[in-house]
Amino acid sequence: MRFQAEVLSSGKNTTGIEVPAEIVDALGAGKRPKVCVTIGAYSYRTSIASMGGVSMLSVSAEVRAGAGIAAGDEVDVELALDTEPREVTVPPDLAAALDADSSVRATFDRLSYSTRRRLVEPIEGAKTDETRQRRIAKVIDQMRAEKE
Repeated sequence: MRFQAEVLSSGKNTTGIEVPAEIVDALGAGKRPKVCVTIGAYSYRTSIASMGGVSMLSVSAEVRAGAGIAAGDEVDVELALDTEPREVTVPPDLAAALDADSSVRATFDRLSYSTRRRLVEPIEGAKTDETRQRRIAKVIDQMRAEKE
């Protein structure tokens, strides 16, 4: 499905693209389908969100940089249903820490894709081993708190 839209700004750093209702309906997967979005040569995976009754695609700073777009730009958007499993690759050191306690691992595995990704990305982005280990310990503490 293709359409043209303006990259809208919320006034801060948040931007998004309104998805026409007929496009959401034509996808046939409900009001919040998982989609693959292509803007120019840049593609990313996301879900259509409903904000105040309007269907929106989030356009993060990373996406804007990758696609070479900015708020206010008129863009061609291509959407396709994303039926591929959404999996987060857990770094070996985090996996070892999770596996040390089966209930902690089970709690982590029950989390949504986006929550697991939100927990893993800071670990992968750590610049020092000390920071990485501190972030791993924080995730383990969060999982222990969740299971209690």
